[in-house]
Amino acid sequence: MDAALRGLLDRLYEDGAAYDAAEPDRRRRRRNLEPEAASFLWVLLQALRAQAVVEVGTSNGYSTIWLADAMRLTNGKVVSLDVDQTAQREAAANLAAAGLDSYVDLHAIDGGRFLARRPADSVDVLFLDSERPEYAGWWPHPKRVLRPGGLIVIDNVLSHADEVVDCRAQIEADSQLASTIVPVGKGQLLAVKSAQEY
Repeated sequence: MDAALRGLLDRLYEDGAAYDAAEPDRRRRRRNLEPEAASFLWVLLQALRAQAVVEVGTSNGYSTIWLADAMRLTNGKVVSLDVDQTAQREAAANLAAAGLDSYVDLHAIDGGRFLARRPADSVDVLFLDSERPEYAGWWPHPKRVLRPGGLIVIDNVLSHADEVVDCRAQIEADSQLASTIVPVGKGQLLAVKSAQEY
C-alpha cells in the first residue's frame, strides 16, 4: 500500500472517530474498523487470493478501501452492502478519491436479503460488520454463498459478544465450518467452509 493511500485511510479513520464521538445515535455513527483489524484483513485476502468478497456494512468506505486495495492486488472485486444510501454516496466518493472505485460494487440493500439472492458457492470471503443481532436470522445464507474453502469474517465478536452469541452458536454447531477467534481490533471470528464435515 503506497503512502498516499495510507494517508487517506488515516485521515478517514481520524475523521470517523471524531464524528462518532459527537454523534449520540449509535446507528448513525461510522463505527469504522480498527486499523490493525483492517490491515489483518488486507493481508488475509491476499493470502487467500480472494476474487469475490462481500462486505456487509459499508459505512463511509474505510474498510471497503482496505478490501478494494487487496482486490487490486488479486484482480478481484468487492460487493459492499449498506442500507444507508447517504453512507454509500460518501463511500463512493472516498473510493473514487482512493482510485479504487473500479474494484467495488456498492449496493444499498439489506445484507440478509442480498445473501438470500446470491448464488451458492459464489463468495470467497464474507465480511460481516453491520447490525450484529441480525446475523443469526440470515442463516443459512452466509454459509450457503461461500465456496468450499471460503471464509466468513465477523467483526466485534469480543467487544459485543452478547450480540453475536446466536450466530456463533450456529457456526459452532455446523460440522462443515471450522472457526476461531482472532483478538485483533475488537475481535474477529473466522470460519472456514469445508467441502466435507470436520
